[in-house]
Amino acid sequence: MTVIKSVAGLGMAGALGGVLAAAVVVPAVGGAGIATRTAASTLIDLPPAPREEPLSQLTTLLDKNGERFAQFYEANRTTVPLARVAPVMRRAIVAIEDARFYEHAGLDIKGTLRAVIANTQAGGIKQGGSSLTQQLVKNILVENAESEKEREAARAPNIARKITELRLALAMEEKYRKDDILERYLNIAYFGAGAYGVEAAARRFFSTSADKLTLAQAATLAGAVRLPYSTDPSLGRTQRARLRERRDTVLDRMAGLGMISQAIATATKLAPLAIKLRPEPGGCAESAYPYFCLYVQRELLSNPVFGGTRAERQRRMARGGLVLKTTLDPVAQHAAERAIAARVSAEDTEVAAEAMVEPGSGRIRALAASKKFGRNPGDRNNGPHTTYNLAADVQHGGGMGFQAGSTFKVFTLATALKQGWRFDQGFETPGMFVPSEGYKDCAGKPVNAPTTKIYNASGEGKGGPHSLSTGTWKSVNIFYMMLERRVGLCNVVETARSLGVARADGAPLREVPTFTLGVNEMDPLTVAAAFAAFAARGRYCRPVAIVEIVDREGLRTRVPPSCEQALERDVADAVNHLLSGVFSQGTMKGQSIGRPAAGKTGTNNGYTSAWFAGYTPDLAAAVSVGDIRGSYRYPLRGVQIGGQSYGQVQGASLPGPIWVASMEAALRHIRPASFVHPDMSRFGGGHTPGLAEALAAEKRAEQRQTSHRHRRHFRKLRDGYRQYYRWLTRRHRPDH
Repeated sequence: MTVIKSVAGLGMAGALGGVLAAAVVVPAVGGAGIATRTAASTLIDLPPAPREEPLSQLTTLLDKNGERFAQFYEANRTTVPLARVAPVMRRAIVAIEDARFYEHAGLDIKGTLRAVIANTQAGGIKQGGSSLTQQLVKNILVENAESEKEREAARAPNIARKITELRLALAMEEKYRKDDILERYLNIAYFGAGAYGVEAAARRFFSTSADKLTLAQAATLAGAVRLPYSTDPSLGRTQRARLRERRDTVLDRMAGLGMISQAIATATKLAPLAIKLRPEPGGCAESAYPYFCLYVQRELLSNPVFGGTRAERQRRMARGGLVLKTTLDPVAQHAAERAIAARVSAEDTEVAAEAMVEPGSGRIRALAASKKFGRNPGDRNNGPHTTYNLAADVQHGGGMGFQAGSTFKVFTLATALKQGWRFDQGFETPGMFVPSEGYKDCAGKPVNAPTTKIYNASGEGKGGPHSLSTGTWKSVNIFYMMLERRVGLCNVVETARSLGVARADGAPLREVPTFTLGVNEMDPLTVAAAFAAFAARGRYCRPVAIVEIVDREGLRTRVPPSCEQALERDVADAVNHLLSGVFSQGTMKGQSIGRPAAGKTGTNNGYTSAWFAGYTPDLAAAVSVGDIRGSYRYPLRGVQIGGQSYGQVQGASLPGPIWVASMEAALRHIRPASFVHPDMSRFGGGHTPGLAEALAAEKRAEQRQTSHRHRRHFRKLRDGYRQYYRWLTRRHRPDH
């Protein structure tokens, strides 16, 4: 039906029809001729139909198994075709909003005439008479608005706005079929309780879908559209009572139009509303895995792959209707969360964080922290919550990170192996070392520190001969400071960079002599990804959280891993061999996950932070511990964490056990795999003057200590037996 036929359909003369059409938009008319000319220009010279931007929809995050764990949205909406809306819902919305929808061409003359009288008497827009198409236009203009000022203009109760709305509605009727218009309206309308569109409303109000709505449910939703705020069932009893009144009005209207019988309407009105509000959380605070969610959110906002500008990426994330399949492994995630929670309390000012990464792909499997995500009561700085993504860098919502400590020694180790060093090759070390010469940064500038004194940490010894093997297993500071000077500070820095190492705060790496001792502040994810490269035989992969994007049209885009061969395979195999010894002969001796594993403890001088980073061929993980108030002001000495007292926290005393527990649980369903044996013709052997004698002396000392312990234990047993014998003898004396 064309616009002209619709107007002429009044059954009146053309001029009179023009007058009435003009009266729709002009409260007072000076003469029929003027009205007719106004009507002609208003109703015939139509503008194009309004520009329709894609409706804002949910962006959903799925774990690696396809299960949803988070969603973002500007408007809680999931668009559906009309065929997926129950017929009773279509009838209900037409009955209450525009009963002659399928008869008119965008202008309901009869309904509007009633409004004209009221509007003329009031001197403005007093009563609505908008057709469903006009309402659709209004919603489109509001949806397209890019500022609050534009939104206010789209809702303004004035004649000019109504004229524009009417003309655009007529243009839409020329462009689309009726069912197309109804479909658009059902998807754009706001129903209350944060639900936009009929599908979201069905889920929110009744925990069902639009195609399964019953008569009572459809009438309820149709009744909510007119007054979505005053009938919002999530707000309380008063609003629910109003919603029920609106539902009953819709049922009576449907009966009056012959859509249902009066008996059915009456019977349905007796039923309760039966609201079953389904939560529709939005954002990371309400996600089951908030830290992983936050990482994905920040990745979407910062990575140019997802849009040329930040504003474009923000709009796409909030309005895009995307489905993002992520790398999150719930098994690994729960393993990390449980291991941390068992040892560090959310109330502690000391915080633990862990990241897990799959070697060879860079897929992030878990991001966990000891504190809950969110704000503390009263927005206090300290408490059981935090808004920092403690397992990630600043770019992905993290904090400034903690000094990585001795975990950085692996980059010096890898550099030495690249340069031809062998496992048993080494040198004599003093009890104290001053890096006064021989250190240059990558710009060729000397960066010596003649006023800095380096000591070995507790348990590392006071000096003596060390090889690559013993220096690594015992994590000897002075050995590694001297080794770094021999292989070249810049070479070590470049090795670290090739493995993705960057400061958590985004600042340039500090290229100083103590680089190998981990003076740079790091985040667990960056460290885990670097160590994962050793597990993958030198193949470094940038951490990735999103593997597939499905847009609103159903188009799937795979996100491939971004990897490169950062180290020779043979060099990585050699690193794995030495780091495996950390468990059997080094700082983690006595702790095991029951399968081949390699790793490195990280204990900072002054105990400002503690780390453990390790891996198997299937999974890498890094754990950091430090005080959230500031690691320099609050070192990890004389502290109580998770109800346990620590004289000082070392890499093997808290981060190590967290790593062991989490890796055991994360890998429990994965068959153990072994590392590739190193090329001993290239890396085996070597000589360190005096090392054999030192190791023999150390072994004799250990044997003496063991013998002393055994003798002391024997004496305790002997004394115990003597005491028992004396007691037994006294008990059996005749006088007893």
